[in-house]
Amino acid sequence: MKHFPESELIINADGSIFHLHLRPEQLADKVLLVGDPERVNMVASFFDSIECDVTNREFHAITGTYKGKRITTLSHGIGTDNIDIVMNELDALANIDLKTRTEKPEFKQLTLIRVGTSGGLQPFLKVGSYCIAEKSIGLDSVLSYYKGRDDISERDFEEAFMSQIGWNPRWGTPYIVSANPELVARFDGEENVTKGVTISAVGFYAPQGRELRLSLADPNINQKIEAFDHNGRCITNYEMESSALAALSKLMGHKAMTICAIIANRLAKEASSNYKTSISDLIKMVLEKI
Repeated sequence: MKHFPESELIINADGSIFHLHLRPEQLADKVLLVGDPERVNMVASFFDSIECDVTNREFHAITGTYKGKRITTLSHGIGTDNIDIVMNELDALANIDLKTRTEKPEFKQLTLIRVGTSGGLQPFLKVGSYCIAEKSIGLDSVLSYYKGRDDISERDFEEAFMSQIGWNPRWGTPYIVSANPELVARFDGEENVTKGVTISAVGFYAPQGRELRLSLADPNINQKIEAFDHNGRCITNYEMESSALAALSKLMGHKAMTICAIIANRLAKEASSNYKTSISDLIKMVLEKI
């Protein structure tokens, strides 16, 4: 049985996992993920009861019940590097005995849905609508550090993306992973919801084609991305976490997907700073589906 030494699996003095500060009994099998720690309070405002409320750094977790379902809502901060922390620690809470530091004999599968915000890249993706990351394009390198990268990624899609974009190899190699199809199917028939191909960028400004004082290495990157087509699939939107969530969950055996509220359309140059109602409605939808 695999043993995890102290240097690899750091456990706090109170028996909680290093970054999240959660103990195994505080984690529900259903997890609603958000980026903003304050948004955890918005999710929990719909709960019928609350068991625990834990905060450390950007990681804020509340576990409670919604219509008889036990749910943990957890903030992950910004970026796929944070998702690497969150996914490994959630999996450890579910599948490693923290007292003996050994893998549990029976696997526990988690169901994870991330509710995020995003910028649309196609004219049909209106501000105020919702987009499921049915496929995620990771522009980070997180997945490449794990064995099994090529087993879960869609290599033909990757090659088409790099070819059509004129990909600079200095940016690393993109990976493309699909969300859990059963979770995606739960949203079939929902009004104002699009299934799309989402880019998880490694930053908010230049990596998403935004130019302030510093010039872009490729000023035409967004036009190339907007024009991309592979077997009739276009790229719908930008965000910063869905690729690592989809990839690590698939490697670990968990079910995961991301759904985002579109708060800007890059093509139309439109944005909404007052999007809390849209997010609140999306959270209520996800609580029903998770």
